[in-house]
Amino acid sequence: MKKLLILPALLALAACGSPAPAPAAKDADPALWVVKDDDTTIYLFGTIHALKPGLSWFDEGVKQAFDKSDSLVLELVLPPDAELQALVGEIGFTPGQPPLSAQLPAGEAMKMQAALAAAGQPRDGLDAMEPWLAAVMLANLPSQQAGYEQKDGAEAVLTAAAKAAGKPVEGLETAREQFGYFDRLSPGAQRALLVETIDGLPKGAETLDQIVARWRAGDADGIAKLINEDLADSPELAEALLVNRNRHWADWIAGRMKTPGTVFVAVGAGHLAGGQSVLAELSRRGFSVTRVTY
Repeated sequence: MKKLLILPALLALAACGSPAPAPAAKDADPALWVVKDDDTTIYLFGTIHALKPGLSWFDEGVKQAFDKSDSLVLELVLPPDAELQALVGEIGFTPGQPPLSAQLPAGEAMKMQAALAAAGQPRDGLDAMEPWLAAVMLANLPSQQAGYEQKDGAEAVLTAAAKAAGKPVEGLETAREQFGYFDRLSPGAQRALLVETIDGLPKGAETLDQIVARWRAGDADGIAKLINEDLADSPELAEALLVNRNRHWADWIAGRMKTPGTVFVAVGAGHLAGGQSVLAELSRRGFSVTRVTY
């Protein structure tokens, strides 16, 4: 299992990280789709929430589509740090619960503590958290250490461009909703997610590199394969993080098609890949989705 992979890939809130050394500039040509009728155009762009500095992707067809758009729609608009931290404290901790390390098999607890120590963090730094929040925090460690930064992720770049151009920015979800997907998982699913995340830490950077490589090449099928493999044994997690959200977003897009204008919708690339993607849901609703060539 590579459960670690899907957390930064599928949730914007799971991609927050710390800076690391920048690599040399590289070109990327990620996939872009469009849905349109006589008076409405909606571009659909798959993002990576945290990227390494120096990657050149906001150009050519992507930039042209963005420039034509009247507004930007993201998975969510991140709240101020203080509000986000208060939300984490409200949802991610349960007073009186046993230390998290005591809830895990001894071997898994030791692996978790060793990973935290290697990252320069207290070995018991996650003990007060609910298992899902600990999994999210752990999932960030390899991406941080490998040089992935949220400030260089697609959402941050697009948001800055929208503000500079005076385009409105809105979110399909709120931070509370995104955390809620995890918080509503059954206790067993949360613990399984944490264990799988711990076990995936040694290859975490490698698996994230794989999905970014496919994203750079515009390989939606390759991204779908990685995501589907990752979620194959976790139907509860797949429904919560992927399938249900894709249906809701497809409903939103279908509704927005009734209003004239041009919109640039940017959501995690995993949501625009595979048979249960937003694109597939739109097709089931009778919309024609076209890949933009550039």
